[in-house]
Amino acid sequence: MSEPDKHKIDPLNLFRQRRYEAAHGDAEAFRRQHEKGKLTARERIQRLVDRNSFEELDALTRHRSTSLGLDSRRPYGDGVVTGMGTIGGRNVMLFSHDAGVFGGSLGEVFAEKVCKVMDLAYQNRVPIIGINDSGGARIQEGVVSLAGYAEIFWRNVESSGVIPQLSLILGPCTGGAVYSPAMTDFTFMVHGIAYMFITGPEVIRVTTGEEVTFDSLGGAEVHNTKSGVAHFLAQTEDECFEQTRRLLSFLPLSSAEQPPRIEPDDPPDRTDQGLADLIPESVREAYDMKEVIRRVVDRGEFFEVQAFHAMNIVVGFARLDGYPVGVVANQPKVMAGALDIDASVKAARFVRFCDAFNVPLVVFEDVPGFLPGAQQEYGGIIRHGAKLLYAFSEATVPKLTVITRKAYGGAYCVMCSKHIRADYNAAWPGAEVAVMGPEGAVNIIFRRDIDGAKDPAARRAELVADYVDRFANPYVSAERGYLDEVIEPSHTRPALIQALRLARRKERRRPPRWHGNMPL
Repeated sequence: MSEPDKHKIDPLNLFRQRRYEAAHGDAEAFRRQHEKGKLTARERIQRLVDRNSFEELDALTRHRSTSLGLDSRRPYGDGVVTGMGTIGGRNVMLFSHDAGVFGGSLGEVFAEKVCKVMDLAYQNRVPIIGINDSGGARIQEGVVSLAGYAEIFWRNVESSGVIPQLSLILGPCTGGAVYSPAMTDFTFMVHGIAYMFITGPEVIRVTTGEEVTFDSLGGAEVHNTKSGVAHFLAQTEDECFEQTRRLLSFLPLSSAEQPPRIEPDDPPDRTDQGLADLIPESVREAYDMKEVIRRVVDRGEFFEVQAFHAMNIVVGFARLDGYPVGVVANQPKVMAGALDIDASVKAARFVRFCDAFNVPLVVFEDVPGFLPGAQQEYGGIIRHGAKLLYAFSEATVPKLTVITRKAYGGAYCVMCSKHIRADYNAAWPGAEVAVMGPEGAVNIIFRRDIDGAKDPAARRAELVADYVDRFANPYVSAERGYLDEVIEPSHTRPALIQALRLARRKERRRPPRWHGNMPL
């Protein structure tokens, strides 16, 4: 070998060396991540996607900053792992924050990498999944970091309603790191390791004097039960990945496609005699609407969304005749199924998601009305309740509604009635459709008659029975065509499947406008 050749660098060896450094990173940082009970950025992706399907992009990028504290340390990847993979054999784009590099903080190159995969997801019409574990903006890079976040936010908005956007929160996320997840379609959090807040406990203590912990301020339970920021709660990262895979099984890759159908092994004409026995004789007694849902949908499989927030309404995904559907249902077990602020917002956002991604809506209705009270009025129940009315009215996907027991007042209109263009409306024989409950109506209409009677209680009972016979039943609505059918409870499944098969053929039209002005 000549003297000059001794100093020649082998390109293949150099490539292998740099790829090794990029893939293995800081062993000490990995150890610290594992000690916290957390997986590393690449481990998370590998656990989520199909085996050997992940193809990493931009693994050799490094930050260009000369700021104090950064000039001597330029790790490959710059704190985020990005690339493409498959889940259930279908393409997805992903990014995963690497908390072992600058605490997962976002700098210029970090943002460029995330923006690249978001652009690829949008251009190729596939879902984008973000695995978040970040301390927020990289302080050393100043306004460049803020600009990077703004570029990501803009892409969240551009992709909204075009491709599904999922956020997995697997570590503490603060500041700018929480705004992007808030604009995505679904947010997953893991107990004990996931946190989301604008400002942390220490800042709050200094500025307001409040003493709060990470958990009480922005833990997984807080955002799944109180704030409604999160949609799914998992006990482990692996459970979170399973939830993500299951959710994607119901969704199309983009708004240009139909949701994936699977060949059903549950007969479409299956009836269930037990449905009639679920409804108590007294309208004051509760029952579990989730049991109704499970008895009707394919194989009894129902994937609930926001299961611990605003539990007086139930939303989630199921299948009918193999087709994914979005289910919205009042829950009589909680607040008698009345609509309040949180329930209205929860359901409205779910309805709008389903409409954006061609997922038909199935509504199970048992609603006494909107929740009364000064706090609800002060909180804006009028405006928030209108969100659900707007969402159902705006939706052009197939909309099927079954009234199981009662539909009173304005809530009857809101819960996908024929008047806001539901495609199919049915009721069980014992359903009551009226302005209000029989007792309340009689007390208002016949107050003087009752007060002047020799036996007020007997007179009230007589008038209530007459009101139910004349008004509080499904047949008045059926006579006017507001209900397409009064069906036996046992025949709910075949009736919905037949209606869905027809409604899926309808032409979806949008009015000629940029967008409506939803009461946000």
